[in-house]
Amino acid sequence: MRTDPWTDNACPIARTMSVLGQRWAVLIIREALLGKSRFSEFREALGVASDVLSARLSELVQAGILEVVDYQQPGDRTRSRYVLTDAGRDLIPVLAAIGQWGHVHLARPHSSDYRFIEAETGEPVGIGFRRDDGTTVPATQVALVDTGPS
Repeated sequence: MRTDPWTDNACPIARTMSVLGQRWAVLIIREALLGKSRFSEFREALGVASDVLSARLSELVQAGILEVVDYQQPGDRTRSRYVLTDAGRDLIPVLAAIGQWGHVHLARPHSSDYRFIEAETGEPVGIGFRRDDGTTVPATQVALVDTGPS
């Protein structure tokens, strides 16, 4: 993984951006959520240069978002595929929030049909804030605060 000033930052948002803020990283994760797992599938879906894709996949593996799993087709050599780890699957709400924001604030007539749905019912789902008791809180009523020592 690249080392930059954010890697060891006290702020968890900055540390997360040291990984997710790299060009192509979030789109690779999106493709993994869509079922892609092989290098060639990522390259074809994204149109990214092989050297850049290789670097990003390595960074995502090092960050614990993807893991390398070897597989072998009968009569073929052993190959690797990239699968989401638990940490990678924990990014689902992050990507859902980014997508939700993009559908609202960067709407385009030619926008993709990607949507997050409840797998069992096929019903669309959205991201929002909830109190510990499950009560919904409007985003306009949410603030980021520093709860550390003064």
